[in-house]
Amino acid sequence: MLTFSKPTIEDKEWVDECFRYVNSFNCEYTFGNLFVWSTAYRTEVAGFEGFMICRWGKAPDYKYSLPIGKGNFKKAVEEIIADAKSFGIKPVMYGVTENYKKLLDEYFPNKFDYIYDEGDFDYIYSVEKMASLSGKKYHGKRNHITNFKKNHPDWSFEIIDSSNIHECIELHSNWINTHEDDADYSFEFEAVLTAFENYEKLGFVGGILKVGGKAIAYTMGERHSDELFVTHFEKAPPEIQGAYPIINQEFTKNCLMDYQYVNREEDLGIEGLRKAKQSYNPEILLKKGAAVYNG
Repeated sequence: MLTFSKPTIEDKEWVDECFRYVNSFNCEYTFGNLFVWSTAYRTEVAGFEGFMICRWGKAPDYKYSLPIGKGNFKKAVEEIIADAKSFGIKPVMYGVTENYKKLLDEYFPNKFDYIYDEGDFDYIYSVEKMASLSGKKYHGKRNHITNFKKNHPDWSFEIIDSSNIHECIELHSNWINTHEDDADYSFEFEAVLTAFENYEKLGFVGGILKVGGKAIAYTMGERHSDELFVTHFEKAPPEIQGAYPIINQEFTKNCLMDYQYVNREEDLGIEGLRKAKQSYNPEILLKKGAAVYNG
């Protein structure tokens, strides 16, 4: 029987140990991601014989992660199926990549159907290419950065630490106030505040772009594995030409050169976001789906 509870910062150690055995580059499978979005997505976690299992939503409409860890994968999936059935719902697991689809089909042949949505695919980039922006494909990005530096000769980049976190929070709050639309940014802002309140404990890494000593953009994320970093948040003023490209490049050059790849998460089917992510020419578009149990 699985016993779920809302993740606390004290869960980081055992969840990280499970994530050491993750068999994919999913952006979901980092403790920081689960923790900072736990209120928005009603996230709960359970440990089971060497695995971490995540459950999202509100009873009885629960969705699950794959079991991540080391041990009897088949038995762990059976526990998920049993938990879902105890609520009278069909078991559904999210974040299923090709590697995990093969495992599910091996242990549960013809028992799962798979549903895919392109808005859920992860954009994964070469760190070296994001740092250098060399070649014809990145000509436009280089031009934007050149214009930014020309128009703002007093720009600077800083790594986020306890001395400048308050500037990021103020920047994000101002960003919300300038977006007068019907979108609800409260859950994202709560996730950002949670991230900054636990910044060092979560092991987050971030950077700030300043003009004339004033913060105008920031970005932050966390380590996924030795090969991969995941960027969770990035905010910049779209009206300032080059702000997004330069903070992206400076953060990569100053903080990510020990990694091979950076995962910049999904586009959620938002056309403008999709266009922006595609413009950086992802090295990998990680196909993820939902596995629906039909047994």
